[in-house]
Amino acid sequence: MIRIFFTRISFAMLMCLVCMSAGAQDTIKAPFNQEVWTREYAPFRIAGDLYYVGSYDLGCYLITTPEGHILINTGTVGSMPMIRAHVEQLGFRFEDIRILLATHAHFDHVGAMAAVKAATGAQAMIEAHDAPLVADGGESDFIFGGRGKLFPPFTADRLLHDHDTVRLGNIEILVLHHPGHTPGACSYLTTVHDDHRSYRVLIANMPSVLDETDLAGMPAYPNVGQDYAYTLDTMRHLQFDIWLASHASQFGLQQKHKGKRYHPAAFIDPRGYAKALDALDERYRKKLK
Repeated sequence: MIRIFFTRISFAMLMCLVCMSAGAQDTIKAPFNQEVWTREYAPFRIAGDLYYVGSYDLGCYLITTPEGHILINTGTVGSMPMIRAHVEQLGFRFEDIRILLATHAHFDHVGAMAAVKAATGAQAMIEAHDAPLVADGGESDFIFGGRGKLFPPFTADRLLHDHDTVRLGNIEILVLHHPGHTPGACSYLTTVHDDHRSYRVLIANMPSVLDETDLAGMPAYPNVGQDYAYTLDTMRHLQFDIWLASHASQFGLQQKHKGKRYHPAAFIDPRGYAKALDALDERYRKKLK
């Protein structure tokens, strides 16, 4: 059974847990941190040249090519040593990461991106609507912003837009703008191959609705409700074999993987994807009322 993870953070709790110095990146800490976000989870090969290098619940994905590698999401502040270790356990060089992508610019997905960028020299490619968020460390976030930096800021080297293509070596990744959770939230479609077949893979930014979101419009995001409606509709029409997500719990990673050896078929789950979207749509409609 697919377990749907909803990030439900009260603004008061968030601000009580902020512990940072806005002037020094090395003192910035994640403002809210669930234990499963940093719990160790052994890295593994998902399908072809696609690997899981994240924590127990934060989905970080490595796509390898002969010309270098692509890392999608970096987890919370302080996650770089874990990701580095996972990449190296899989037999790859961390320094060969050339491109950084993010499903959205929240502190639990881009928290370590500045550090990874500095350590590898990789290009950070961010959807244009989220570029201001990464540039100011989340200060302009429409829910969590206004009280200082939530993660070390960094500059996007390339601004992405809906249906742009990111290319490296033999890999092409289609950018799909799925706004709502953040203005620049994205999903990614790519194709990977093993010795037996190819797999069309969707790394989905599932549009969970935060408790603090006013779907009628927020001061810093007037069209948030319309964006959610667009995303929930358009995501139903995507074609893929395997689907993954920003959080492991959103697509039932532990139940599907179960520590197995290479087993891509475990992640072929169109019914689970439809069920997950149904649950998100139901929450959206209840909140809209």
